[in-house]
Amino acid sequence: MLPSEYRLRRREDFATAVRRGRRAGRPLLVVHLRSGSTDPHVPGETAPPARAGFVVSKAVGGAVVRNQVKRRLRHLVREHLSELPPGSLVVVRALPGAGDADHDQLARDLDAALRRLLGGGAR
Repeated sequence: MLPSEYRLRRREDFATAVRRGRRAGRPLLVVHLRSGSTDPHVPGETAPPARAGFVVSKAVGGAVVRNQVKRRLRHLVREHLSELPPGSLVVVRALPGAGDADHDQLARDLDAALRRLLGGGAR
């Protein structure tokens, strides 16, 4: 489970991550990352934690499949939150093939997308 303080809940946060962030696409998902905008060197300004949100449409499958995909993605993103810059906004959008994918396939695609966005991998 992803604790509440690490979740995106407001529409504006989703829109900011998608419209102003960087994007990395993989066969099963697309990851949008908006790096933190607070300056840790400014006195009195604290860095909020990185937060993540998920978009799983009906194209992925029925309600049971969509919820299963969201649970898997939440679990996988939770492992990567410490790697993200403070204040970052991450939106993970599942593509239609994600409903048929297993946990390992989702993990590989998420790892590759985040590695690319964080500067650890080439196109």
